[in-house]
Amino acid sequence: MRKKRNYTREHLPDYKFNSVVIGRFINYLMEDGKKVVAEKLMYDALDIVKEKTKGDPMVTFDKAFENVSPLVEVGTKRIGGANYQIPKEVRPERKFTLASRWIIEVARNKKGKSMSEKLAEEFLAAANNEGAAVKKKQDTHRMAEANRAFAHFSR
Repeated sequence: MRKKRNYTREHLPDYKFNSVVIGRFINYLMEDGKKVVAEKLMYDALDIVKEKTKGDPMVTFDKAFENVSPLVEVGTKRIGGANYQIPKEVRPERKFTLASRWIIEVARNKKGKSMSEKLAEEFLAAANNEGAAVKKKQDTHRMAEANRAFAHFSR
C-alpha cells in the first residue's frame, strides 16, 4: 500500500511586516474567522512592544518565540502492557505551533487588561526568558529529561 502524500501548505505573510511568521501567528490568534480583529490585536501588541523597548518589535517577537519553542517533548508508547512516556525531538512546524499556542493561552488567561496589552506583556516576558509560556516549555523539557531512561524505546 502506498504512503499518504505529505502536503505542505503555502502560508501568506501579513500585510504590515510582510512576515510569514506573524501571518501564521495572527491565524492562530483569530477566533470565529474574524481576521481583522486578530490583526488589530497583533499590531497593537507589537506597537506596545515597540514603545516599551524603543526598538524593533520583530526582534522581540522572534526572541520570544525562540525562548518559548521546545526542543524535546514526550510521546506515549505502549510496550508490553505498560505505557511509557518517550522523549522525542520536536519538528520545526510543531515548535512554532506549540509556542504560538502557549503564548496565546497564557495571554487569554490573564485578567484585567486588553488582549493586545496582555499579548505584548507575554512577548516581553518571553523575550526576557521569563513568564508562564517559558515555564511551560521548561516543564516540557523537565518531563522529557525525567523520562530519558525510556529513550531507547523510540520508534
